[in-house]
Amino acid sequence: QVQLVESGGGLVQPGGSLRLSCAASRFTFSIWTLSWYRQCPGKERELVADISTTGGRTNYADSVKGRFTISRDNAKNTMYLQMNSLKPEDTAVYYCRARRFGYSDVWGQGTQVTVSS
Repeated sequence: QVQLVESGGGLVQPGGSLRLSCAASRFTFSIWTLSWYRQCPGKERELVADISTTGGRTNYADSVKGRFTISRDNAKNTMYLQMNSLKPEDTAVYYCRARRFGYSDVWGQGTQVTVSS
């Protein structure tokens, strides 16, 4: 069974930083496009950033541009989200997603990020 597992969430003060990780198992990680999403209570899940199979192309939501950086290490089957200058409105459950044409999407279980003083 393919699996994605997020880690690295927690409580951080405004202006602080966190790095999320998404570890994959049981599938060929390097040929899947990867994304980070987040969901705040009472809101729909939204795309934060995505990254191409080789890492050569990235895309960010306007709300996180210049503060967040998505990356991947295909040798380690792991994707990352470096989050800097965090704001209270970044508080959410963060999910990773893997997608590939012709296959069902794979989602992680989520990791909570709370930005509060």
